[in-house]
Amino acid sequence: MSHAFHTLAEYLRYPFVAYALVVGVLIALCSSLMGVTLVLKRFSFIGDGLSHVAFGAIAVASVLNLENDMLFVLPATVVCAVLLLRAGGKARIKGDAAIAMLSVGALAMGYLLMNLFSTSANLSGDVCSTLFGSTSILTLTRQEVWLCVGLSVVVVAVFTLFYHKIFAVTFDETFAQASGTRVGAYNLMIAVIIAVIIVLAMNLVGSLLISALVIFPALSAMRVFRSFLSVTVCSAVLSVFCAAGGILLSILAGTPVGSTIVAVDILAFALFSLAGRTLKR
Repeated sequence: MSHAFHTLAEYLRYPFVAYALVVGVLIALCSSLMGVTLVLKRFSFIGDGLSHVAFGAIAVASVLNLENDMLFVLPATVVCAVLLLRAGGKARIKGDAAIAMLSVGALAMGYLLMNLFSTSANLSGDVCSTLFGSTSILTLTRQEVWLCVGLSVVVVAVFTLFYHKIFAVTFDETFAQASGTRVGAYNLMIAVIIAVIIVLAMNLVGSLLISALVIFPALSAMRVFRSFLSVTVCSAVLSVFCAAGGILLSILAGTPVGSTIVAVDILAFALFSLAGRTLKR
């Protein structure tokens, strides 16, 4: 145990480890805040759909040889989030069908483009690292860290300022609309925030594992707590601890960062489920 702490202390001296921890904690915090709303609205898989859209956008950015793919991936994902929300509200295309259609289509087209136009010598490795996360979280630049910090502050500020409106839209859209709340505008805001979180989380856990950051902390908190505020606070705290623990554990064990974080989230869910049964919740 003392050897592990000594090793961690050695690693924490390096700036890239500190950068990874800061970005991981902020992404986990933002994901957990919006995760409670998405789970309660039964729209959890929007994160999965948008993550595949982000994968397709990354493929297009690599084909175009863009130096900063974030400038293309972020707007493209936000636009698709808006389109997904509009399509999901129509009778002809229900929300789950729209997500499935967009998710599979973007994933297939992204992989096709990477096969047709990629000049990389290790295409399989690039695709695998994009889907499941890679060590890119440990090679973040100072500019990327500050971008993540800025966007995370915006997400937390928006959630805090519009907490009561988000609460109303989450539980009863009909009543919220009858009371004068612009339900469509707040649903659109939620979709845009989720798109931003998805793009930020790509380097952390990969496009296929992003939904875990959104879903697991919220579901874990719901095993024990009942009120919206307590579930949100517990989800945020738990997500931050799981992300930090997963990153540190992956550094010590040499395991993939994204998969390790998700494994820690699964363990936390099992423990909270046990606690909920014990407390008869």
